[in-house]
Amino acid sequence: MSKIAGKGCETVIPSSDKKTLEEIERSIIKKYRKPIWSKFIKAIKDYNLINEGDRVAVAISGGKDSLLMAKLFQELHRHGNVSFEVEYIAMDPGYHPDIKELLIENCEYLNIPIKIFESGIFEIADKMAQDYPCYMCARMRRGALYNKTKELGCNKLALGHHFNDVIETTLLNVLYAGNFKTMLPKLKAANFEGIELIRPLYYIEEVNIRRFIEYSGIWPLNCACMVAAERIGNKRYEIKDLIEELKKNFVNVDKSIFKAAENVNLDSILGWQKDGEKHSYLDFYE
Repeated sequence: MSKIAGKGCETVIPSSDKKTLEEIERSIIKKYRKPIWSKFIKAIKDYNLINEGDRVAVAISGGKDSLLMAKLFQELHRHGNVSFEVEYIAMDPGYHPDIKELLIENCEYLNIPIKIFESGIFEIADKMAQDYPCYMCARMRRGALYNKTKELGCNKLALGHHFNDVIETTLLNVLYAGNFKTMLPKLKAANFEGIELIRPLYYIEEVNIRRFIEYSGIWPLNCACMVAAERIGNKRYEIKDLIEELKKNFVNVDKSIFKAAENVNLDSILGWQKDGEKHSYLDFYE
């Protein structure tokens, strides 16, 4: 029996609803081979995310995305052609005890050997940015994960951002920040030399992650934030809703948004920024 508390309610999930570990692991390469496993492998190959001798820290938040990512890495580690090492890390930013218990229960059931470390970030972010702590929290969480990655001697940190995160970030930047930036599949850490951040779920659509988790019977953590639980939702939820509305009238609009970041035509834009320096098309106009 598992339970989760949040926003003033508690939900109890009977353990009998769960698939066995064997069924869950088999479903990744059988039932969900095309929408999940194949896209995981494609992202790794397309963007050269895993190399021989890598030591990867897989960040487990306890949410649906990171739980799936952990199982994908286990499958790749067991049967992949590239030899690499994996550490599964889980940061406790200040979870309610019931939330932390659920995280541990899920990882034990899924046979994910997590290393939990505490950070107290929820409390710090609330004090430093009371009106909207989410941005501050995200930055601090990333820094804590990088630190742990370095401490464990890993050269890569894997995060569970998926296809929908990528296109939502792209639209957020266009509509609210007035720039065109997307979420990259890998990048070098600015303040942690020798460490790369990788996003191996880059091609996997959120709907298929949800379907896998529902099939498994696992009850994942949501945000689990003790600070923002009672605050109104953020702009990312508005963008998510906007994309769903657009899909009603524009076929494959989500895929078009994704492709737009691959097909930028520098001959047809007003300006761009490279290595912190701004450029205008007029600088090259003849």
